[in-house]
Amino acid sequence: MAPKDEKPVAAETKEEEKKEEKTEEKKEEEVKKEEGEIKAEDVEMKEEPKEPEPPKEQEVDAPADKRAKVKKVSLNFDDSTMNVMPTAGGRLLRTLSEGGMSYLLASVRCDTGIKSGRYLFEARIVENLVDGKHDGSATQPRGLVRLGFSTAGSSLFLGDGPLNCCFDSEGFFVHEKSRKKAGKKFVADNTVGVLLNLDSSSPNANTISLFINGERASQPTPLPQELVGQPLFPTITYKNVSLEVNLGPSLRAELPFKCRMLSTAAAADVETVKQAAAEKQTVVFPVGLPEQGYFDFVDGFAEKAGSTELSDRQILEWAGKSGLWKGKTQSGPAASTDKPEAKFGIPALDDWSVRRVLKAIAPALQRSYIVPELKANLLATEREKALKHFPAQDFKRKAVVVMGEPNADFKARVQKLLLSEKTAKAEAEKKKKAQEAERKRLLELKKKKAEEAKKLKEAAQKKKDGVEVEEAPPAEEKEDVKMEAEEPEAAPELTEEEKKLWYRKTTTADISENALSKAYSSFSLPSKAEGFDEVTFLWQSEADCAALLRKWILEKKLTQRAEDLQPGAGFKESWTKWQKTLQEFKTRQSQYKDPSKRKALQAKKVEAAKKAVAEEKEKLVKAGDEEAANALEAKAVKEAEPKEVDVEELDV
Repeated sequence: MAPKDEKPVAAETKEEEKKEEKTEEKKEEEVKKEEGEIKAEDVEMKEEPKEPEPPKEQEVDAPADKRAKVKKVSLNFDDSTMNVMPTAGGRLLRTLSEGGMSYLLASVRCDTGIKSGRYLFEARIVENLVDGKHDGSATQPRGLVRLGFSTAGSSLFLGDGPLNCCFDSEGFFVHEKSRKKAGKKFVADNTVGVLLNLDSSSPNANTISLFINGERASQPTPLPQELVGQPLFPTITYKNVSLEVNLGPSLRAELPFKCRMLSTAAAADVETVKQAAAEKQTVVFPVGLPEQGYFDFVDGFAEKAGSTELSDRQILEWAGKSGLWKGKTQSGPAASTDKPEAKFGIPALDDWSVRRVLKAIAPALQRSYIVPELKANLLATEREKALKHFPAQDFKRKAVVVMGEPNADFKARVQKLLLSEKTAKAEAEKKKKAQEAERKRLLELKKKKAEEAKKLKEAAQKKKDGVEVEEAPPAEEKEDVKMEAEEPEAAPELTEEEKKLWYRKTTTADISENALSKAYSSFSLPSKAEGFDEVTFLWQSEADCAALLRKWILEKKLTQRAEDLQPGAGFKESWTKWQKTLQEFKTRQSQYKDPSKRKALQAKKVEAAKKAVAEEKEKLVKAGDEEAANALEAKAVKEAEPKEVDVEELDV
């Protein structure tokens, strides 16, 4: 019977094993699914978020334009800094780089401004004049390029003032003191295009864009409000590089859309500034007296005539606009506007090498100058030296004398400057008061909140200790009471005394006291005999100016310290004799203080006296006057006796 029962048991065992295998297979499948899901999640977690796709290009191809085209477009080198050196017909821009010149920006503006439409110009860095590795220190020059637009008559330097905007080589959009990252950097051999869109029908109207090698490097950037509605002239500011400039007609790097360059612009869309015709230029030497409105006159004359100023103060202003920080302000007896001190902490600038380079290059440039050297222009010898730098064949050399009571135009300018100073001072004071009032308000608010928090804390502690606390009604939230509008302050006005002023007082002297004391006695008026083509007495007549100068010199002689006095020959001879005698006195005094030397000195003195008496006695005896000879001998014996000094009787 046993063998018959074994078969069913074996069959049951096999069925159970199959069930277990199927269960394990299901578990393995579930584990694999879970692992797969986890891995998928890991992949999803590891995937970086995709960058947003760039906006679709909204600029479209320029339509055909059959309007009359502008005749000629070029860079206006009359409207440029003195260190811009154009070559290759004006397409290649270089710069002066000797000494401190490598720290100064060069800048040039185009002669054609855009009023409407959409136009582009290109530039390309062809050469870096400094090592590309820059340590970031201010004492090491570096390369820089700014490409943008400015209004006519505004500052030549992009980034200086509100009437310009640009992209720089670091990829920043610059307007006044604002500098924001807007695009990519551009380097040597990159073709950089700057597009100005003033087309009112375009979605990108009143924007400026940057393109590098034909690809968009920045999104359309809105123009600053100060520039909207004004003709905008392409402007290039650079330092320590050589640039190729392309104004058209053909693009160097094609854009994703068809666009016209500036030289193919419709005449109706642009405004052109006429460049000065090649003719004899003028150099003006203003002559005036210190502290009598000299530099205010120079500023007004330069603005009106459009002349380039050649002076030390202009060099310092140029350095400041080039981003160089000047240390301490001028102070002390050496401080002056005529000859300011350079304190940049950069040897190449502080040694005034810039002055030497500009002095050498100025006669070679076809432009008019004004040379406001206050002290030098009052000295005949210095005027003669200055005229030699400007040959009569190339320049009309003119002296303008401004002395005495000014004309009406200058008085109006002075009053305008005084009112401007007074207004700025009042605004600064008003701003200071507002800041102080806001500080006090915030302090009171902080104090009030601290008191409320303290009360809440005390109430919570009392509740915790089981003390009943009357709950104060919730404070009604009062709306901030607006301060009553203050009555607008009256605009600053000049007093009657200020209206009578001829000249404006400044904090820095026109000429330092030391320089003035050495030169004022030699001051003189210019004349045609010195080589001037024209001498103009702008405010007063020549006779009145001469009388005024003589009077001014005499007044200075009464009050000015003489720094250049020199002793004459007679004084030198007397001084030498006195020094010799004084030395003998000092020698005898030192000998008398030594007892041994004093006895020898007295003995020598007695011997000399005896010899003198003997000679005199001999003369008397020969003359037959023995009585006088005996008296002389007795007197000599008495004087030779040692004298006793009673210290008690000395009257000290």
